[in-house]
Amino acid sequence: MTEHDVDRGHVDPDGDWLDRTDGHLLLRKLSVEEFDNNVYVVACTRTGDALLVDVAARPERLAEALEGISPVAAVQTHGHWDHIRAWDGVRDDLGIEVWGHPGDAELFPRPVDRELQDGDRVTVGELEIEVLHLPGHTEGSLLYLVQGEDRPHLLSGDTLFPGGHGRTTTPEDHERIMDGLDALFDRLPDETHVYPGHGDDTTIGTERPHLAEWRERGW
Repeated sequence: MTEHDVDRGHVDPDGDWLDRTDGHLLLRKLSVEEFDNNVYVVACTRTGDALLVDVAARPERLAEALEGISPVAAVQTHGHWDHIRAWDGVRDDLGIEVWGHPGDAELFPRPVDRELQDGDRVTVGELEIEVLHLPGHTEGSLLYLVQGEDRPHLLSGDTLFPGGHGRTTTPEDHERIMDGLDALFDRLPDETHVYPGHGDDTTIGTERPHLAEWRERGW
């Protein structure tokens, strides 16, 4: 793996995972199966507690990524099919609760163990992870924000990618997601590292100059 790969957070589907540390924050990224779904482990290195972000697929692979770590829960960025295929394996076989936003209840294969709302804060060891509700890609789309020693880290699901927001199906949803992104960019510094639901990473500073053109190009 080259230094360039590390900088952009490139991982291959079903290949090696990538670990990034910032103070006592460990953020592990891996990709599973043909849709190149990113799954993340957000862990506190001082306590070994962690969150699993998105139960996309291959629960046995997710279990490997959690070895030596104590998961508090698995949290969903949203309920699209490619992000929930390991739900039963994670919940029943691994015994890890799955949490998500009630707005995506009709997309989830079963009820969540805990409903998450905008502004909730999830304690993971000595880390505090803020829940951000930003609808548009789906009604219940969530992002997760955690502060490292050097910079904030944002797990954006399919709401924010390098080069734009995730798919929307109506002009109204495009406006909603853009309004939410405008507010989000207003509060986050350029150095914020962004971890999307598919593909490579980006930063708020890289994407900030393009917000107006994203809104202009429409849904």
